[in-house]
Amino acid sequence: MKQTNARTKMAVVIGSVRQGRVGATVAAWVVEQAKEHGTFDVDVVDLVDVDIPLSLPAESPKAAGENYPRPESLRAVTATLAAADAFVVVTPEYNHSYPASLKALVDWHFTQWAAKPVAFVSYGGIASGRHAVLHLENVFTELHAVTIRDGLAFPNYYATWEDGRPLDPNAQDFAKTVFVHLDWWARHLRTARETEPYPS
Repeated sequence: MKQTNARTKMAVVIGSVRQGRVGATVAAWVVEQAKEHGTFDVDVVDLVDVDIPLSLPAESPKAAGENYPRPESLRAVTATLAAADAFVVVTPEYNHSYPASLKALVDWHFTQWAAKPVAFVSYGGIASGRHAVLHLENVFTELHAVTIRDGLAFPNYYATWEDGRPLDPNAQDFAKTVFVHLDWWARHLRTARETEPYPS
């Protein structure tokens, strides 16, 4: 069995690929906070850099398991997701939901998400992206992931961020709360997966 005090591997997924997006700026701040927390090794999965086909094979990734036929363009991102102990999904809200690019990434995978914790960071207008997160919580529950209760939600981004940082003085404390819970779930679920394979 691996040591339980090993550092937690976190994958931060930037869900937006829209031109003029602010997702990369929000994600950069999230990565900074995660590194300051001190328990995470962080990889960034920026979907703008990933060619994600919208056409899926007939068999589902859940049924096919490790033999699921993914294209070469997904090889690197699949390996990153598989190696991660925890995920932070950074998403905007488009028409009361999350981007198609993010759904495509999710649908190409299954075991990579299972029995791992997922936290959400959303941004947008007055609703701060919460509609997108509510939909994502349902999706990740279906994939046997564990969604974290606490998240970060930034309303009216253009009025509440400056120089790549949120103006809310409590934002860092909120981030710490998210990372404490995410790290706890990540470590204990990793130990559980190493002790006994998650049932398919």
